[in-house]
Amino acid sequence: MQEHEKVESRCTRSIEELQEITRNDLRRGSMDPMSAMKLIDNLHWLGIEHYYEEEINSWLEKLSMWDAGDDLHATALRFRLLRQNARPVNCDVFEKFTENGRFRESLSKDKEGLLNLYEASYLGANGEDILLEAMKFTTTQLKSPQHVSRQVTRALELPRHLRMERLESRLYIEEYTSITKQTKHGSILLDQAILEYNQVQLLYQKELAEISRWWKELGLVDKLSFARDRPMECFLWTVGVLPEPKYSSVRIELAKTVAILLVIDDIFDTHGTINDLHLFTHAIQRWDLNAIGQLPEYMKICYMALYNTTNEISNNVLKEQGINISPFLARTWIDTIEAFMVEAEWFNKGHIPSLEDYIRNGVTTAGAYMALVHAFFLMGQGITTQNMKLMTKPYPKLFSNSGRILRLWDDLGTSKEEQERGDYASSISLITKEKNLACEDEAREYIMQLIQNLWKDMNLELMGSNALPLPLIKACFNMSRTSQVIYQHQEDSYFVSVDKFVKFILFDPIAN
Repeated sequence: MQEHEKVESRCTRSIEELQEITRNDLRRGSMDPMSAMKLIDNLHWLGIEHYYEEEINSWLEKLSMWDAGDDLHATALRFRLLRQNARPVNCDVFEKFTENGRFRESLSKDKEGLLNLYEASYLGANGEDILLEAMKFTTTQLKSPQHVSRQVTRALELPRHLRMERLESRLYIEEYTSITKQTKHGSILLDQAILEYNQVQLLYQKELAEISRWWKELGLVDKLSFARDRPMECFLWTVGVLPEPKYSSVRIELAKTVAILLVIDDIFDTHGTINDLHLFTHAIQRWDLNAIGQLPEYMKICYMALYNTTNEISNNVLKEQGINISPFLARTWIDTIEAFMVEAEWFNKGHIPSLEDYIRNGVTTAGAYMALVHAFFLMGQGITTQNMKLMTKPYPKLFSNSGRILRLWDDLGTSKEEQERGDYASSISLITKEKNLACEDEAREYIMQLIQNLWKDMNLELMGSNALPLPLIKACFNMSRTSQVIYQHQEDSYFVSVDKFVKFILFDPIAN
């Protein structure tokens, strides 16, 4: 047995022993709701909640019928836990803390309650005015000198609801170390989190090795010198969208599709002539290898890679789940290539689209629909005849909103690089022109407001019944979170930013 396999085996045994202690705690009838909520919240941010789904669901059922009384901390934490798991919970529970529509000033002394109300407010949807008021009130209060702390500073920088899960787990483990290592219970959770983080990191490394081997054997970059060679970046995206260990095979297959998408993007943006792009689009629309005869050699190579990879994914799902998903995957790729063609025509004709047309088309070219349709079938959870019908145009609104956030963050983060590569339009330039703004900074502020409104639209999906399975809903949220992490870099370039997160998440283990 190789050394890393021995380490992995020891980690597995240790984790299982520690898990049993925590599982027994969650099942204990004597545990009060507040203690249970704190434990569940810690499990989530430490990145180990997926080991306790049954126990957590049992507690969420109890919490949905529990009244937190006049305790702001308990009320806000209960609201957040229920809503982030798509359990029905009404924002009216916060009315008892208000007078004449405004939160009582006396709450300013409750630091823990303020912080939890602040975090809860970011799960609000459009129309939930009390949560908007909560956001304003808590932001103001938490900025006061009496509440200054590392935890508050990080929350004000970016609320947890918007943070990339795997990266946040890494940061929270470090934070949790300083807070609770001196307690026996805290030490048990911390030991689990560190062991699990490092064990999953080893799993990620195996997956990345497999993707790199596939990418090298595919030979696209060797044959197409203009194409981007970024399998590691593609894999980082899939870790962001689906971080849990059980999605290992999904991450691998999804990373393949993203890698091919980048090559297609390069063909349309930097290499293909308008006539060749029309030929390529028509060939994709036929979705038949016999259609590639008229294509230039470099397009044949790309077409073959896309067609074969898609068929391989379809065949695997057919074997494992007994579902023929080939028509759905083909259709989403056709939609993607047609959207690339729209952008190419805009550029060729010198047409400047409206902001709405640009964003709507850009959701598709960003690969949001393609990735989420693939994820839905590869995850294989909660698939029904009814929701399978949603995996084609018009795609679910949640897909669209998540894709819009991705598109807007992409423009915020890579506008300079894209312009250098030849792209002429982005949401920044279009907003500046349409809204008669004075400078790019104003356009960026406008985009940030659009993103904030889109988050509220997405939060609607966490309220009440939904046709989509919860794991897929969470994947949509994770796509938006990951786009923010990857593209929200200040002084670093896009490439430096991605490299930094790759090392943090994939290669640097946590010292124990």
